[in-house]
Order: sequence, then C-alpha cells, then structure tokens
Amino acid sequence: MGCPMVDTPLHVVLCHCNAIRQGARQVTQFYDRHLAPAGLRTSQYSMLVGLARLGPISINGFADAMAMDRTTMGRALKPLERDGLLAIKPGPNGRTRALHLTEAGHRRIAEAEPLWRVAQEGFESRYGADAAADLRSALARVVRTV
Repeated sequence: MGCPMVDTPLHVVLCHCNAIRQGARQVTQFYDRHLAPAGLRTSQYSMLVGLARLGPISINGFADAMAMDRTTMGRALKPLERDGLLAIKPGPNGRTRALHLTEAGHRRIAEAEPLWRVAQEGFESRYGADAAADLRSALARVVRTV
C-alpha cells in the first residue's frame, strides 16, 4: 500500500486554508467534547463570552468583533436566543437591534467556564503552552491581515 497522498494534487497538500481548517476542526471538536455537559458548542461559548465582554452591541458590530459575516452571525444567534441565553432588543437609535446577554446566559457561562478551563489546559498540555501562545498570535495576525 502506497502513500495516501500520492494521488492528491500538490496544491491541496500545501494549501494554507486547508491546513488551518483541518486544525480548527480538530481543536473545535476537542473543546466541544469538554463543553458538551454545559449544553454548549465552542462557537456558542465564545459568542456568549464575547457578548458578556462587549454587549450590549449591534449585531453587525458583534459580527465584526467575532470576525464573522452578518449572515453567519444571524444563524449562530438563533439557538442562543431560542434558549434564552441572549436577547435581541432595539438598539440605541431605534433603527438597529442590539444583543444583550440574559441572566440565563450569564449562568450558562459560569457553568461552562470550568469545562472550558479544562479544555484549555488539556490543549496546552498536549500542544505546549508557549506553542499555543505563538499559535494564537499567528492566527490573530491572520485575522488582522487577510
């Protein structure tokens, strides 16, 4: 049996986007397993924590802060709103809508945070704390420059 990449086009093997997406999927699955007892996925936990830090905030402003497009943000917010973890209310000028973290959202963050810490420590123990810090810096640079 030969190398499985022999028939793979070189551009797929060397594709930066593919490598980042594969890594992101693996890390996301790792964190999702840890956050599952709190009933949250990693993306949901990140949005709740981001909203706790930034909110109340417009949907467009939050999408920009989370490096998401507006349509994806809208779809991602629906289950959090449905579950009462955030509310969408009129914004300060009356024409926009603003996201507000609810008390249930605050409680869910408090429930999930210890699970997230275990995932964070587990990732750092496997990948290396310094390497993880370097990775975060490199990916932040990708977000700023691409």
